Amino acid sequence: MKKQFTCIVCPNGCEIEAEVENGQVISVTGHTCPRGEQYVRQELTAPRRTIASSVLVKGGELPVTSVRLTKAIPKDMIFPVMDEIRKVVLTAPVKAGTIVLHNVCGLDSDVMVTKNVDAC
Repeated sequence: MKKQFTCIVCPNGCEIEAEVENGQVISVTGHTCPRGEQYVRQELTAPRRTIASSVLVKGGELPVTSVRLTKAIPKDMIFPVMDEIRKVVLTAPVKAGTIVLHNVCGLDSDVMVTKNVDAC
């Protein structure tokens, strides 16, 4: 079976075709760099994603701050990780770079604040 992908690793957006038989990647064509092939193989075998979200901040100039994962996680773990992120409530002041969840869901990825929020 052939599958089509548009690579998102770099701005080139290569149109990549992969041939898969019995769950095995047989060939990958159309990529202009090794990262494109790696991306497609990852997507076919164990897709990973990053998450950007927001968490509540009490006593801050803003009611929420943005957070993101420090490493990509398996795609099928997005909802369990979001369940954990939704539980987070911070107290201002909050500094960008602060880790608010370590090793979330045992996935070797942390949830990190990406925007400062000063206390009011």
